[in-house]
Amino acid sequence: MTTTTTTLTHFSIRMDRHTAVVTMDLQGEAMNTLGPRLIDDFETVLTRLETDPDIRAVVITSAKRDFLVGADIRFLDQLTTTSAAEEAIKTTHELFARLERIRTRLGKPVVAAIDGNALGGGLELALACSMRIATDSPRTQLGQPETQLGVIPAGGGTQRLPKVIGIANALDMILAGKNVRVKKAKALGLVDEIVPTEMLTEIAVDRARKAVGSVDGKSPGLDLSPSGLQKAALETNPIGRSILFKQARQKLLTQTKGNYPAPERALEAIRIGVEEGPDAGYAAEARFFGELVVSPESAALRSIFFGQRSVDHETWVDAEPIDVKRVAMIGGGLMGGGISAVSALKAGAQVRIKEVDHAGVGRALAYVRNVVDTGVKRRHMRPFEGEKVMLAVSGSVDWTGFADTDLVIEAVFESLDLKRSIIAEVEAVTGDRTVFASNTSSLPITSIAEGASRPEAILGMHYFSPVEKMPLLEVIVTEQTADWALATAVAFGKRQGKTVIVVNDGPGFYTSRVLGPYGVEAFHLLAEGATVEAIDAAIEQWGMPVGPMRLADEVGLDVQAKIGRIMIDAFGDRMAAPDGIAGLEASGRKGRKNGRGFYSYDAGGERGGVDETVYADLGLGPRHEFDAQEIQERITLAFVNEAARCLEEGVLRSARDGDIGAVFGLGFPPFRGGPFFWVDQVGAAEIVARLDRLRDTHGSRFEAAQILRTHAESGEPFRS
Repeated sequence: MTTTTTTLTHFSIRMDRHTAVVTMDLQGEAMNTLGPRLIDDFETVLTRLETDPDIRAVVITSAKRDFLVGADIRFLDQLTTTSAAEEAIKTTHELFARLERIRTRLGKPVVAAIDGNALGGGLELALACSMRIATDSPRTQLGQPETQLGVIPAGGGTQRLPKVIGIANALDMILAGKNVRVKKAKALGLVDEIVPTEMLTEIAVDRARKAVGSVDGKSPGLDLSPSGLQKAALETNPIGRSILFKQARQKLLTQTKGNYPAPERALEAIRIGVEEGPDAGYAAEARFFGELVVSPESAALRSIFFGQRSVDHETWVDAEPIDVKRVAMIGGGLMGGGISAVSALKAGAQVRIKEVDHAGVGRALAYVRNVVDTGVKRRHMRPFEGEKVMLAVSGSVDWTGFADTDLVIEAVFESLDLKRSIIAEVEAVTGDRTVFASNTSSLPITSIAEGASRPEAILGMHYFSPVEKMPLLEVIVTEQTADWALATAVAFGKRQGKTVIVVNDGPGFYTSRVLGPYGVEAFHLLAEGATVEAIDAAIEQWGMPVGPMRLADEVGLDVQAKIGRIMIDAFGDRMAAPDGIAGLEASGRKGRKNGRGFYSYDAGGERGGVDETVYADLGLGPRHEFDAQEIQERITLAFVNEAARCLEEGVLRSARDGDIGAVFGLGFPPFRGGPFFWVDQVGAAEIVARLDRLRDTHGSRFEAAQILRTHAESGEPFRS
């Protein structure tokens, strides 16, 4: 029976007999985040919990659809000095320590009742509680994603999490910024109990009440399994721990190449806490956070975070989208299969796949089945849910079932004539309000739509491979594309789980266009004597996920040659590779797809070393050493300069979109924030000076875009 309710601005305290049910509800916000407003109220809450003798147990829960999703990122931007950041963390440390003392010293059990996401500071708050009870909702996840923002879990996460789930598991979650679903959290010991959403508060109150008198909760049992004994050997003796931390550091540096300081600091904070004790660990956590929050890497990563959030809320046009219920996919290869999978699985649409023969239909359906089965295996859905998705996907070799289609997407061979013929056939069997989208990677949408009877319904939806994993969708509009068609494509892309940018039409649009000079400059270096492995190693060290030579093999050297010709026709010599590179086509090298590229591949398609015969096939002479910095500067500045031209010419609508497109679609290093954010960090004047030096040495392909010179003269940043 409820006896008393206390209401603050962002918290309420409801008494259920002798149990205080504390509910977080950050006013004016969709989510609870940890910042000054919530912290001020939380101090008052803690004082009440500490001093009210009528309170014998506590439950902390949320009035929102998530528990608490971490720090208020906007507040991080206000921490402009290391000392200010360190003091803010010490305040948080003391708050969570007070919460912990309520159970350990005052004997009042504290239960975190978690529904939805408990991330960052949300998980750290829960870790300070006696027990964590979570719902079985698919939305419920727990994690410490701070390293993805260039900082570390600094509300005690590096100290409490290893104690709760073990050092190795904590390293796995914190260093990679991983979130875990509730069943995995239960297996790790991070969650004590999983309950139905509707019964969360009732059960949490019951568990809190029953825990009075045994406030430290259950002690973990001894795990005598082989893996448990191995864990004990590693984590409970100094030699084992030394090996564990050494291996973790080696693995980390292999992955980050030293470009991301936050995971390294997190690892060190955990090590200090384990080896030197909690006081030293908490001090290190605060100190490292203070250093990291003002670092350029964290600024870049936070810029990407805000940019993505801004794009995800962007509507682009003031028009009502069609509610897409039926999608037709023309072409069921790797791209078509992936688009079909996310359309059915994430967007919940009925999908009809058209292929040239029944074997093609079978391969497309098998691709979708593999994506669905992977989701079931990883417990992202139940088996019956996977079967429901598959029932929504069908295939044909004719136009049966196209009459009521809301959206048609084609992903066929890059042939202008073929795409135009498909549009004519689609227009003959669909209605006036059916949107037609091409997944072309380079052909102008205006050219594809030439001769169409309904050009206002035609646009581009450029996906990235593999579609089910890559987050970006580049929507391309022509001068004739209707607002309702654009609104429909954007809304459906978001339903597919994509981060959507909208660009204006042109050869290669944005993403394929900027890769043109990037790849061409790699070929120039190759022709000048650089080795394949030196080029790739330098660019990967700079932060790209794969180097340009590996990328060419993955895309397909034949495909790249075709795109290259389109780029040369549109933009001239700066998109032209050296003459000898034409020997790639003559040699029959297509990259991974036929096992012959810049690298060698085994029968299963696994990449081996560089295929040394490629130099002879290209008529290239002996190789010699190249400075890695020169390789990096030439290739990356070619990319950035072309991105600037895209903004200058209106292909890009904003520098924000250019950064989001480059990071999420092309793997531009997130710790650099995207090409425009990076220009702002380095300084446009410095970028122009570097381009001028390269132009004087290597020719007009390095002529700086006028927009770069304008920003260099004015000092105005691209990103405010």
